[in-house]
Amino acid sequence: MSGRQGGKLKPLKAPKKEQKAEDDDDKAFKEKQRQEAAALKAAKEKATKGGPPGGGIKKS
Repeated sequence: MSGRQGGKLKPLKAPKKEQKAEDDDDKAFKEKQRQEAAALKAAKEKATKGGPPGGGIKKS
């Protein structure tokens, strides 16, 4: 027992996932997510364009 093992053990390589054909549910789900992302992006642009409503707080 003279040899010591140093460092981490390398993890076993995970088997490659099989490329499965997308069914209709997957396609519908991805399309819905794409539309939601586009709506969110549009809302963000609209919100940043306007600036503070009413000009903010004025000190007199």
